[in-house]
Parts: sequence; C-alpha cells; structure tokens
Amino acid sequence: MLIQPIYNILLLPDVTYYFKKDFFAERADCLESDAELLFIMLKNETEGSQYQADDFYPIGLSAKIESISEEDVVQIRTIDRVEISNPAVENNEVHASFTVRPSVEDLSDEEQQASFSELRSALLRFVQGYQWGLWARGYILQRKDLNDMASALSEYLNLTADEKYQILAADSIRLRYGLISKAIKEFMEIAKVSSEAQEAQKGDQEQLYREAALKKQIDYLQRELDDMHPENISDVRKFEKKIKESGMNKEARREAEKVLNRMRQEGKESHEYGLLYDYLDFVTSLSWKSPGFTPIDLEQAEKILNEDHYGLKKVKERIIQQLAVMALNKKQYGSILLFVGAPGTGKTSIGQSIARALGREYVRISLGGVRDEAEIRGHRRTYIGAMPGRIMEAMKRSGASNPVMVLDEVDKLAKDYGGDPASALLEVLDPEQNSTFTDHYMNVPYDLSNVLFVCTANTTDTIPEPLLNRMEVISFPGYTAVEKYHIAKKHLIPKALDTMGIGKSMLKITDGALRQIIDEYTMESGVRDLKKCIETICRSAAVELVKNSSSEPKNISVTRSSLSDYLGRKQIRSEQKLSSRIPGVATGLAWTRSGGAILFIETKLTEGKGRLLITGQLGDVMKESVQIALSLVKSLYPKECKVLEDHDLHIHVPAGAVPKDGPSAGITLTTALASLVTGKAADTDVAMTGEVSLRGGIMPIGGLSEKLMAAQRSGIKRVFIPADNVDDLDDVADEVKEKLKIIPVKKVTEVLKAVLKV
Repeated sequence: MLIQPIYNILLLPDVTYYFKKDFFAERADCLESDAELLFIMLKNETEGSQYQADDFYPIGLSAKIESISEEDVVQIRTIDRVEISNPAVENNEVHASFTVRPSVEDLSDEEQQASFSELRSALLRFVQGYQWGLWARGYILQRKDLNDMASALSEYLNLTADEKYQILAADSIRLRYGLISKAIKEFMEIAKVSSEAQEAQKGDQEQLYREAALKKQIDYLQRELDDMHPENISDVRKFEKKIKESGMNKEARREAEKVLNRMRQEGKESHEYGLLYDYLDFVTSLSWKSPGFTPIDLEQAEKILNEDHYGLKKVKERIIQQLAVMALNKKQYGSILLFVGAPGTGKTSIGQSIARALGREYVRISLGGVRDEAEIRGHRRTYIGAMPGRIMEAMKRSGASNPVMVLDEVDKLAKDYGGDPASALLEVLDPEQNSTFTDHYMNVPYDLSNVLFVCTANTTDTIPEPLLNRMEVISFPGYTAVEKYHIAKKHLIPKALDTMGIGKSMLKITDGALRQIIDEYTMESGVRDLKKCIETICRSAAVELVKNSSSEPKNISVTRSSLSDYLGRKQIRSEQKLSSRIPGVATGLAWTRSGGAILFIETKLTEGKGRLLITGQLGDVMKESVQIALSLVKSLYPKECKVLEDHDLHIHVPAGAVPKDGPSAGITLTTALASLVTGKAADTDVAMTGEVSLRGGIMPIGGLSEKLMAAQRSGIKRVFIPADNVDDLDDVADEVKEKLKIIPVKKVTEVLKAVLKV
C-alpha cells in the first residue's frame, strides 16, 4: 500500500477526488489503477527529507485509485477513516500501521439528507446575485452529500489545517456535519459582508476611477500641447523633465518627485504653489552629476598664478603642491587652505587664479558678520520665507558641482541666539563629512567633496579651534615697497586706466610719483590704499581729458611735483623714528590687522607717592607686561629704582585712541623703564620686539615679517628680535633684511647692554 503524506487539504470519507500525477512526486511511478492508498495528515508543511514521527496526525484516510487518465489525472475514491500507529520514515518513504476507525452513526439518513438539502438551498440562494452564479449553481447541484459539498468547497472555506483535521477526526457524524455546516455558513456570511462593503465603495471607486482617467487624459493632452509649443511648456512637465535629466541621487529624486506630485495636486490656485515651485526650481538648478577629472597642467597653473599676482612665492609654492597632489590622485584631495594676512594682500583674488588654473567655476561667499547658523545650513521649509543657506546658494550660482569656493572673512563669524555659524561650517569643511552635506531647506544630502574650498581671514585669533584644526594656515606677508611698486606698474595702473576708459598714452604716472605715493600716501601691508590713490589720479585725469576733448589730445604726466594736485596733502603720516634721544622712551614693533607699525613706549616720573599710571588703551595682557617689566627693572637696578618710592610712574603708549594688547612689547617696556631709572637714552635708530619672563628671558612672538617691514619703512637701522624667531626670517623679504641689522637675543640684559650701555 502506498502511503502519501498531505497537508492542509480537507479529505472526507466516501468522496471522489482528482489529483495531478505530479502531486505524488517520487511515488508517481508506483501509481496504478485499483491500487490501495493511505493518506496520512501532516501537522505542518514539511519536506520529505525532514519528516519526523511527531509530524503526523493520528487519524488518516484509506483510499483506492479508480483510474489514471492520459492527461495524468489520478481519480481517487476515499474509503474509511483510519487510525495511524507507529509511523516511521525511511529513505523519504513513510511506513505505518493502521486500523479502521468507525464513525458513530448518531444521525439518521433522513436527518443527513435534510441537513444537506437545507445547506444546498442556502448556497443556491447565495450564488444567485453573482455573474458566476449560473456556473456555481450547476456545480452545487452535482454534490450528493455534505462530505462531497465540503470537499468541493474546501479551497474557499476559511479553515486552518488544524480545523480541517478536526472535521475529519470527529467520530460523531452529527458533530462532523455540524462543523461542516458552520464552516459553509461562515463562508457565505463573510462573502455577503464583503459584497455589501464592495457595493458601498463602488460609487466612491467609480468616482475615483473617473477622476484618475480624466487626469490621465488631461495629462496626455497637456503633453501633446507641450510638444507642439515647447516655449509654453507647463510647470509640472518642465520640472518632470528637469528632474529626469538632473542626475540626482535616489534620496533627492524621491523628495523632488514627492514635491512635484504635491504641486500637481495643489494646482496653480493653491497658496503653496509658489513655495513648491521655488523649491523645485532650486534643486533642479543645482549640478548633481559628479564631474570627470580634468587633467591639471602644473606649468600652466604656475604661469597663471605668476601673471595674476606679484611675489607671494611661498604661497604659490603651496598652491602648486596642492594641485600636484590632486593631479596624482585624479580627484579632489588635500587640506582646506586658510589664507591669513592683512587686508589687500591678495587672499581673495588668488582664489580666482586657482579657479582659472584648474579651469573651474569660481564663487565667493562673504561670511563677515554672519550670526545665524541658518545662513550656512539654510532654513527649514516649514518657516515662512524659508531659503537655502549660502553654501548651496553659491553652488547654484556656480552651475557646477566642483567649483573653487572662497569663504571670505571666516574670522568675522559671530555667535548669538541664532546659533553658531562657525560650528555649521565644521561639516562643510570636513572631507569625511561633506559628501553628504544636508541643507535644511533642501532636506536631502548633497555631495560637496568635489568642491575646492579656500578660506580667508585677517587673523586666526577669533577662529574657533575645532574649525581652525580643519584648515591649513598659509600666511600672506605684507608687501614691501618694491613689491608694491611692481604690483602697481603691472596690475593696478593698467586696470585703473581700463576701468576709467583712459588710453595708456593719455596718462603716465612716473616712477618717482609712484614711489612717493607708496612712501607718503599709504601705510599698509596690502595695496588697497595704493589702488585708491591710483584711481583718484585717474578720475582727476579723466576730468581734464573730457574738458579738453574739443581741442588737441592732451597727454597727462603725473610727477612728484604735481602729485599733490591730484591727491592733495598727505592724509596718512606714518610713524618715523625719533629725531632725538630721550631717556625713558624706547621704540617697539607691533602687528596690526593692516600690517606692522612702530610703537613708542613713553615713561615719566612725577612727584607723588609711588603710584603707577598707565594710559594708551592697553589691554589686560599688555598691562601684565608692564608689571613684569617693572619687576625686572627693580631687580636689575635696585638702587636706581628707589626713586620710585616717592615718585609716581606714568607709562603711556601713543596713539591713545587705538586699543593695544599682546605680550610682544615686554622687552620695549623693560628697556623704556631701564632708560628712565638710569637716565641713559636709547638710540633712535633701534627698535625691538619680544615677550619677557620674570627670569629675564626673551620669548618668541608672531608677525615678525610685518614688524620688520614697519621698522624698515620708519627708518630704523637695528632691530632686536627673540632668538627663537630666527627661523621666521626666511619669510622676510630680502630687501627688508638688507636694510636692517637684525640682532637675535635670548636675555633682557643683552638688549639693555647693547642699547643703554649699562
């Protein structure tokens, strides 16, 4: 006898079933007409190789194969319910013993027929309202009893495998028929409720289908019109096309399509239509496609840098190094560059040269005075008047995904209740994070890793440490007088003439006049004031040329003697060295944001009670330097300092209206006080810079290049600097070092001995 495990099929005795031959799988070859068969019920759906004795229910069905058709359809007639014992599995075949399990005949034939007739009538009434009712009626009328009816409808009944087994396992015919009747009636009730629900929704669905069909038709007609008149293309169609061609990442595309669908549904009359339009217009205007790498010609890049900027040798070398690394890696690579220097030294304009050398777009963002984090990251679209941040707005302006972006004046970012914009820049300038930069307005990530960021600042003092750590500081030294002369000849004068519309032959500024402008009309590390003076001369010359346009052409020449006619009297009077030696006065060197300057420290004793008076708007650090210098002088000259017990000491640092701070005036304060108490004046052609300690040591300072240039401009001949700053002399222009005698010192006593001869 062939034993066939089955799962989740309702089998009942004395019913004819039809199976495809392949249902019996590996046992199909053993099937023969009149062969006996035993169906054994599985608790769970299990493959043959994994059968266990516990997988089978204890009650099954005996059956007999009546015929096998040419179409491999097996007709089987079930016979008796059987009780299974000792099931075992061997080579994927099930072996078991069984005994017939008789049913309890507690329902007469008349009662069975009555139950069947009642259920059949109910089913016939149920199927009348359906299109397939005629077919179903014939199908129902073919059933001869409840077992046959339940087996025929089993795939439609909402029964679990366990519930189907419970029907088979019921010994009582009354109970079995009751379970069958209940299952069929539940099926009819569920179908009836579903039908009623469908009818209730039919009207709404038809309305929705009609609306969808009309929209599709309108959309089709709109597309036809757009193709006929591309100049009048609809907003929705325009953005569909832009989104498709934009090359957005998946997340951005999903968000854009979501907004587009909302825009389509809202219609032009909606008050949100404009907001949705602005968003889509912005995101589709960005360049999303990752650019291919463009080969870098280092020789051409070096040529461009030299054409656009005079001097700045070390700065150019560092830029060329960055470009070389990018050329080797064939991608954006290297540190974020931070150019630090005085105004007018070319920090911003060199960014344009880098862009030209790389063949990229150039875009500049001014960060001076930015207080709100949203200026960097953008505003969320939930706010009225929301707009993207400056970074993404600049990306839109550039029209490229790999521009050279100059972040100007990063040292002038501010912090208030609107957040900290410097912190928002951390993600922008971090190569590990900016590939997924998310602007709040866009609310989708954008790849900034292909952007070459260049930052500028006048000082690093106000830049937060975490932001400063992400950048490589490159100092821009101030220009010497010779460099300013060449910059004016090569760049400033030709540009001013072109801007004013003056021909090169119409106006000539002599070399002597140009040098006089540099020496007497400007005092700066950069060339902005020099540029203004040249433009002033050009404007005055333009007036003369226009007035004389009716007569013969006039060529104007600006000389040293005629310079005051164009620029007037000198507006800037740079500090010059002292004309005479005065005890108690020493010359120091200071760094300012506009370059270097000389600084006079003046001290004086007056009748009093030993008080100390400090004037000149000194900061806390410089006031502490005064205390250190006074203590040093008292320890070095105890006898001479007794005069301080019955005299007041006044220390003044001109100019009084300019705030001053920093420790580098320590050696100058010490020298001035030593000169005061000893009565020995310092030489007028000597200047000094350096921080002092209570041990009498001289410690290093910053801004050495600018300070030495200021000393050279002011006529100083000798300069004392900290010995630890000797390496910084490499950054000082040769023409400055040639005109100064620079003396490195380690101890205060070395300076006092050389300057005061004590």
